[in-house]
Amino acid sequence: MTKLSPAQKAVAAFNERHEVCGPFDDDWVEQCLAAALEAVADQVVRDEPSYMRDAVASLDWWGKHDSIRSELLAIAAELRGNTTTTEDN
Repeated sequence: MTKLSPAQKAVAAFNERHEVCGPFDDDWVEQCLAAALEAVADQVVRDEPSYMRDAVASLDWWGKHDSIRSELLAIAAELRGNTTTTEDN
Protein backbone atom coordinates (compact mmCIF):
# COMPACT_ATOMS: atom_id res chain seq x y z
CA MET A 1 0.00 0.00 0.00
CA THR A 2 1.29 3.44 -0.93
CA LYS A 3 2.13 5.78 1.92
CA LEU A 4 -0.23 8.77 1.80
CA SER A 5 0.87 12.36 2.28
CA PRO A 6 -0.86 14.40 4.99
CA ALA A 7 -2.99 16.08 2.32
CA GLN A 8 -3.97 12.74 0.79
CA LYS A 9 -4.89 11.42 4.23
CA ALA A 10 -7.13 14.44 4.81
CA VAL A 11 -8.87 13.94 1.46
CA ALA A 12 -9.35 10.22 2.13
CA ALA A 13 -10.86 10.86 5.56
CA PHE A 14 -13.14 13.53 4.15
CA ASN A 15 -14.28 11.26 1.30
CA GLU A 16 -14.97 8.35 3.63
CA ARG A 17 -17.16 10.50 5.85
CA HIS A 18 -19.10 12.13 3.00
CA GLU A 19 -19.40 9.13 0.71
CA VAL A 20 -23.17 9.03 1.23
CA CYS A 21 -23.54 12.45 -0.42
CA GLY A 22 -22.84 11.04 -3.88
CA PRO A 23 -20.30 11.87 -6.57
CA PHE A 24 -19.21 15.46 -7.14
CA ASP A 25 -17.34 17.04 -10.01
CA ASP A 26 -13.82 18.42 -10.06
CA ASP A 27 -11.71 18.90 -6.96
CA TRP A 28 -14.28 20.42 -4.61
CA VAL A 29 -13.07 18.28 -1.70
CA GLU A 30 -9.49 19.43 -2.03
CA GLN A 31 -10.49 23.07 -2.35
CA CYS A 32 -12.77 22.94 0.70
CA LEU A 33 -10.15 21.18 2.81
CA ALA A 34 -7.47 23.64 1.70
CA ALA A 35 -9.66 26.58 2.70
CA ALA A 36 -10.36 24.96 6.06
CA LEU A 37 -6.66 24.32 6.74
CA GLU A 38 -5.79 27.91 5.82
CA ALA A 39 -8.45 29.11 8.24
CA VAL A 40 -7.04 26.82 10.94
CA ALA A 41 -3.55 28.21 10.32
CA ASP A 42 -4.88 31.77 10.59
CA GLN A 43 -6.70 30.98 13.83
CA VAL A 44 -4.24 28.69 15.58
CA VAL A 45 -0.83 29.91 14.40
CA ARG A 46 -1.40 33.39 13.04
CA ASP A 47 1.19 35.16 10.93
CA GLU A 48 2.12 37.55 13.72
CA PRO A 49 3.50 41.03 13.02
CA SER A 50 7.08 41.83 13.95
CA TYR A 51 6.14 43.76 17.10
CA MET A 52 4.61 40.56 18.50
CA ARG A 53 7.78 38.67 17.70
CA ASP A 54 9.75 41.32 19.60
CA ALA A 55 7.42 40.96 22.62
CA VAL A 56 8.12 37.23 22.87
CA ALA A 57 11.83 36.98 22.29
CA SER A 58 12.13 33.18 22.42
CA LEU A 59 13.42 32.17 18.99
CA ASP A 60 12.72 28.52 19.82
CA TRP A 61 9.05 29.32 20.41
CA TRP A 62 8.75 31.31 17.16
CA GLY A 63 10.57 28.57 15.26
CA LYS A 64 8.00 26.00 16.38
CA HIS A 65 5.17 28.45 15.64
CA ASP A 66 6.45 29.11 12.13
CA SER A 67 7.06 25.41 11.48
CA ILE A 68 3.48 24.46 12.39
CA ARG A 69 2.04 27.28 10.29
CA SER A 70 4.24 26.31 7.33
CA GLU A 71 3.20 22.66 7.55
CA LEU A 72 -0.52 23.52 7.59
CA LEU A 73 -0.13 25.89 4.65
CA ALA A 74 1.98 23.36 2.73
CA ILE A 75 -0.80 20.77 3.07
CA ALA A 76 -3.32 23.36 1.85
CA ALA A 77 -1.07 24.22 -1.10
CA GLU A 78 -0.77 20.54 -2.04
CA LEU A 79 -4.55 20.20 -1.91
CA ARG A 80 -4.90 23.21 -4.19
CA GLY A 81 -2.47 21.56 -6.60
CA ASN A 82 0.45 23.92 -6.21
CA THR A 83 3.66 24.09 -4.24
CA THR A 84 3.39 27.68 -3.01
CA THR A 85 1.52 28.68 0.13
CA THR A 86 -1.02 31.46 0.25
CA GLU A 87 1.58 33.59 2.01
CA ASP A 88 3.88 33.28 -1.03
CA ASN A 89 1.25 34.70 -3.39
